[in-house]
Amino acid sequence: MRILVDGLDLSGKTTLVSTLIDTLAARRVPAVRHRGMLAEHHPLERWLKRLPLAYQSQSSLITGAYLFGGYALDAALLHIDPPRTDGAVLIQEGYVDRTMAVGLAGGPYLPAALAMWASRCFATFDLAVFLHASPAVRRTRMDKRERVDSGDRRSVEDGAFADRFNAALLTYLGRRHSSLLVFDTGVHTPQEIAEEILTTAGLVRPVPVPRPGCEGSGRTAVEPQEADRVLGA
Repeated sequence: MRILVDGLDLSGKTTLVSTLIDTLAARRVPAVRHRGMLAEHHPLERWLKRLPLAYQSQSSLITGAYLFGGYALDAALLHIDPPRTDGAVLIQEGYVDRTMAVGLAGGPYLPAALAMWASRCFATFDLAVFLHASPAVRRTRMDKRERVDSGDRRSVEDGAFADRFNAALLTYLGRRHSSLLVFDTGVHTPQEIAEEILTTAGLVRPVPVPRPGCEGSGRTAVEPQEADRVLGA
């Protein structure tokens, strides 16, 4: 199984991925954290990492290089050179969805518009999790960081950019995946989110939440079907 965690800068992606890994480990379910291209041997990934990704929202060239030299090629290679996980759940932190959304919000740039039109040609995930948080919450997180790049700062200070990013991600790109959950990380804790994700994915058994006077009823906090409906699949 492949799970994608994506969203705007400072939305809590890294924290949630760590929580997912720890939650699965506590239940003896093997999982691996993954970033970058999915193909085991991507010939251009090392070159792409030299590009200043923090400035992608200001550059059509960087956007195009990542979308077509990176992710389009990755989708083609994935069939013959998949990631080696030894059967573990792959939890991906950020992928092409974020790159397309940044390109559409920052420009919109032609490479991002073309990629969105052909978005189903890129690699998909069994479950995508899109995160968001209010500007106030993300500013607080930014202020706690010792180092802040231009991408982080723009995502917080440019409200129009953040709105366009989230609109692109939620309106157009979520439909690429088999299933989608959406969370506000300013409202829910990472552990709460992780439990709902893994229950929806069928990777862990739901924790029973008995009703008052009906102890032991076995009712779950959020059934998978309810999660899809309530959280925006």
